[in-house]
Amino acid sequence: MEYYQYSAEHYLSIPNDPGVYKFFNKDGLILYVGKAKNLRKRISSYFSKQSADRKTSRLVSEISHIEVIIVNSEFDALLLENNLIKENQPRYNILLKDDKSFPSILVTNDRFPKIYSTRRIDKSMGTYYGPYTSVKAMNSVLDLIRKLYKIRTCNYNLSASNIEKKKFKLCLEYHLGNCLGPCEGLQEESDYVEEVQQARDILKGRVGLVKSQFLSEMKSASDKLNFELAEMFKQKLLLLEKFQSKSLIVNPKITDTDVVGMIQEDGNYFINYMKIEDGSIRVSETVEVKTKMGESPQSVLQYVIPNLQVKYQSNNRDVLCNVEVQLWGEVDVIVPAIGDKKKLVDLSVKNAVLFKREKYEAKKGHISQLERTLEQLQEDLRLKDIPRHIECFDNSNIQGSNPVASMVCFKNGKPSKKDYRKFNIKTVAGPDDFSSMKEVVFRRYKRLIGQNSPLPDLVVVDGGKGQLNAATEALNELGIYGSLPVIGIAKRLEEIYYPHDQLPLFISKKSSSLRLIQQLRDEAHRFAITFHRDKRSKKSLTSELDEIKGIGRKTKETLFESYKSIARIKKASGADLIQVIGPSKARLITEYFKTKNG
Repeated sequence: MEYYQYSAEHYLSIPNDPGVYKFFNKDGLILYVGKAKNLRKRISSYFSKQSADRKTSRLVSEISHIEVIIVNSEFDALLLENNLIKENQPRYNILLKDDKSFPSILVTNDRFPKIYSTRRIDKSMGTYYGPYTSVKAMNSVLDLIRKLYKIRTCNYNLSASNIEKKKFKLCLEYHLGNCLGPCEGLQEESDYVEEVQQARDILKGRVGLVKSQFLSEMKSASDKLNFELAEMFKQKLLLLEKFQSKSLIVNPKITDTDVVGMIQEDGNYFINYMKIEDGSIRVSETVEVKTKMGESPQSVLQYVIPNLQVKYQSNNRDVLCNVEVQLWGEVDVIVPAIGDKKKLVDLSVKNAVLFKREKYEAKKGHISQLERTLEQLQEDLRLKDIPRHIECFDNSNIQGSNPVASMVCFKNGKPSKKDYRKFNIKTVAGPDDFSSMKEVVFRRYKRLIGQNSPLPDLVVVDGGKGQLNAATEALNELGIYGSLPVIGIAKRLEEIYYPHDQLPLFISKKSSSLRLIQQLRDEAHRFAITFHRDKRSKKSLTSELDEIKGIGRKTKETLFESYKSIARIKKASGADLIQVIGPSKARLITEYFKTKNG
C-alpha cells in the first residue's frame, strides 16, 4: 500500500494498477477520494473529457496534485476507499461519509452458538467472518446456512441447568422446522455443535464437501427428471461460489501491527511501511535509503523501522516483514510464510517495487513516448499549446468522379476513430482539390462552432500551398483564422508549409513529431481512399446490375462481397457464379453480359 504523488499535469504517468486516488488542492487539503480498477484510465477521464457536471468541473479546477495507493484488487480498493473517506471526510465525497462499516457474520461463543450478521466488532462475543461488501450476498449466505442446518435464532441462555429446569418452551421456529428444540433438550449439544462447525467451514470457504453433496443431489434429481429440485441445488452451488472473500484492507483478525516490505537495487534500499489499526491500513509510505557499500539490509531496517514508527506514532509491538531482523526493545519482527499476513507483506513489497520504478523514471525525466512526441511537435511547429487534439483533411477523386474527402482525428497522439468524418463534395464540380478542401474545412468547423464544441489544437492539410491556402480561406470566412493553427504537408519532400509563408519548414526525417504528422496524413489518405472506393464500387454495381431483371439487392450484395468489383463479376465463369448465387441467377448474369458484349 503506497502513496505515489503526481502533479495534476503528469497524470499520464500514473500506473494502470487497481487502487485508490486522492485529489489535493494547493493548500494540501484532500478534495476527493475515489477507487479504480485502472488508476491511470480513471484519473485521465477527469482531465481528457469535458464534463457537463458542474461539481466535477469545479473539482478538476481545484486539483493541485494527486496521490495514489496501489492495492491487489478492485475489492480491496473499495474497502480502502471506505476507510479513507471516513477518516478524512473530503468535501467532494457525498457517499460513504457515514459511520457505517461493512457487515460481518458472527458465530457466538454460546453453549449452543448462534449465527447472525452484525456491523459491530466485539471479539469477546465470538468469531467474525467477513466483512461483506454486498449485504445481499451476505444474506444469501445466512439463508443458505439456515436451510442447510437447524441453527437457533432465540436469545435464551441455554445452560445445562436452565434446560434441565425446563425454563423455556418451544417457539414457532421449532414448529416451522427451522430448529430442533435444544431449549427443551430435544437436540444433543454434540449434534448441534457439529452442525455449527460445518457452517464455520462454509464461512471459511471450505465448501468442497458441501459442493460434492450438492452436485450429487443435483445429478440425482436431474436423473429422476425432478428439474425444479435440481435447479434448487444449482442455485445453492452458485451461492457457495459467492461466499466470503477475505480482504487485506479490513480484516478483524489482523489488529494493531506494522508491515514492512524491503527491496534492494544498485546499493539503495526501498522500504514500504504500513500501519494497521483495528484491522484497517491507516498509513502507508515508501522511503528510499541510500547506503554505503556493504551495509546490510538488517542494519538499515534497524534504524528505518523505529524512525517510521516514531513519525506515525505507532506503538505496535508486532512488525511483519520480508527480512529477518532483530530490533531493540520489545518489538518483535515476524516473517510470515503463509496466510493473510504473508499477503500483506507481499503487497508491501509490491508497492516498494513500484515506488522504485517510478523513482527511477522520474530521475530520468521519463514521460510517456506519446507525451514526448507531442511536446516535440509543439516545439518544432512553434505552437503555444501542446497539440493534444489534431485533425487532418484529405481529398480523393479520379478525374473528378465521385469526389469525397475525409477528416481523421488524433487525441493525445492516438487515433480517435469515433471522431473520424467522411464528406461527400456538394458544391464543387470536376477535379478541383482546392475548392473541395475549402468546402470540407468550412463545413467541419462551421458545425463545431454551431454545436459549441471545442476546436482542435492543430489542423493538418494533406497537400502543399494550394490546399493550405484553400483551408485558410475557409477559416477566414468563419472568423477563426489565427486562433486555430493550420499547416500543410507536401508529399514530395515531406516539407511543412505555414499560411502565407513561401519557405517551407523541414523537420528531421528521424523526428518523432514528423512521424506523427505522416501518420496523420497517411491515415487521412487511407480513410478517404476507402470511402472513395466504396462509393465508386456501389455506383458501378448499381449502374450495371440494376439493368438485369431478376437480380435483386441481396444478390448484388452477395456478388460484391465475393468479387469486390463489376469487372471481376464480368470475368467470372458460369460455374463460379453458380457456386455463389445459384444456377438461375448465374444464367441471367452470363446471358446479360454476353448479349451486351455482342
